[in-house]
Order: sequence, then structure tokens, then C-alpha cells
Amino acid sequence: MCILLLSYQMHPDYPLVLAANRDEYYDRPTSPLGYWDDTPDILAGRDLKNRGTWLGLTRTGRIAAITNFREQALGNKNAPSRGLLVSNFSVGKESPKRYLEHVKTIGHKYNGFNLIVGDGDGFFYYSNRQNSIRQISSGLYGLSNRLLDTPWPKVKRGKAAFEALISSHAKINSEDIFSILEDKTCPPDDQLPNTGFDLEWERILSPIFITSALYGTRSSSIILMERSGKTTFWERTFTPDASGSITHQTRKFSLMTSDQSSFYSKDSV
Repeated sequence: MCILLLSYQMHPDYPLVLAANRDEYYDRPTSPLGYWDDTPDILAGRDLKNRGTWLGLTRTGRIAAITNFREQALGNKNAPSRGLLVSNFSVGKESPKRYLEHVKTIGHKYNGFNLIVGDGDGFFYYSNRQNSIRQISSGLYGLSNRLLDTPWPKVKRGKAAFEALISSHAKINSEDIFSILEDKTCPPDDQLPNTGFDLEWERILSPIFITSALYGTRSSSIILMERSGKTTFWERTFTPDASGSITHQTRKFSLMTSDQSSFYSKDSV
């Protein structure tokens, strides 16, 4: 995942609103949002190469999300999959803080990452490129492929639009969030971050929604939690065709996370 926007305890009706884009090579095999056959408490898309995920929700309200840390140094091709850090939290019973304390002891084994985990008792953030655990207090946050709230242009742009939506205190329409996540605006070259890649790649990676011949935004996700415990998870997947046109499909799941009820409903759009 390459951009994540998070509102925590900022809206009177929605204690948590999360919006995120997953950017990846188009040829990487992926399954869409759904309950996993081998771990039916997990609701997530799935990376079929390493069997992890970038964003997951459980029936009991455990949420985890990860982004890669962009750096010039080549990653260790034998490092464990970062997506398993999300699924391991999802299947576990440890508190978010205790889980990250464990991850901190093994974080050096992984290529660079940012990890957010939480449940009804709170949310926490950890990056193995900063090596400290931070509790997320009430507020609005943006995360891309640097540290939390690093003011890259797309993070600033996404947070501004997200804040305008949240601060209105109106009922939230998922399409308004999808509109933020589909922003293809490129900042001018003098505002691009310098992460060691050439200018062409910095330009390609600079919008909230990324498109290129081989790599781009594969899916947009929204998690909307109401104070009743009802949580709705949308995923919109994008598929480019040979002509360069992009088609999409939207999936929606609703479940009660205030208890361990197995009630849920699914609609396809």
C-alpha cells in the first residue's frame, strides 16, 4: 500500500475512517477483498505470491495496514514478506502495543516498512526505519512510503481533502472518499521528494492514484467504523487493458465489530 489516510476519533458518528491505495506491479497475483478460506475471521485482499496482505480487518475489529518504505538501497530479496506482519496481527490475540513490541525485536529482518495496528483499545504505529512505537491519538494522519505524516505533496493533498470531508461532520459517502483516492494530480518537479530514484520515477509515483505501463494503483480501500460497532469495508480494484483503459469493480462488506458476531453482508457493485 502506498498511501493511507486515517481519521481517528475526529467525526461524531465515525470513530475511525481509513482510506488507502495499494500500488503494485500489475502482474503480481492478487485475490480481491473477501473472507479468507484458511482464516475466516480475516477480511482482506491477499497477495498470492507470499500469502500476506496490505490491509486487514477481523470480525472482532482488529485492523492492520502496512506501507513499504521507499529508499534507494536495494531490498534484501530473501527478507520475509512484510505483508505477513499484517496477517500475523490479524490472527493473533496480543494487544496492538505488545504486538509491535515483538515486531520491533525482529524488524531488522525485513525491508523497510510502516505498520499501523489497532483494535477497540487503541491504535499504534511502528516503522523499522525509525524503530520506535507511537500511539496514535485523536487526529488525522497521512502515510505514504516515508514516515508517518512526512509531508510529501500527495500526503498533504490527500490529508487536506480528507480533513475537509471529516470536519464537515456530515454523513460520509464512500464515493467522496473514492474521489480523493482517485486523484491523479502530479505536483511540479520542484516539490517532488528526493528518494534516490530518477526524476521519471518520482513523477510516476507522485500522485495519489498512480498509473504507468507496468505499475500503478491496483486497489482503493475504505474502512468506515460507526459508534454502534458496525464497520463497512469497501474495496475498488482496478484492471488496465491492452489499450491502457482501466476498468474497476467494487466490493462491499459490512459486519458488527462490537462483539464477535458472525453477522455480515456482502454486496457487489
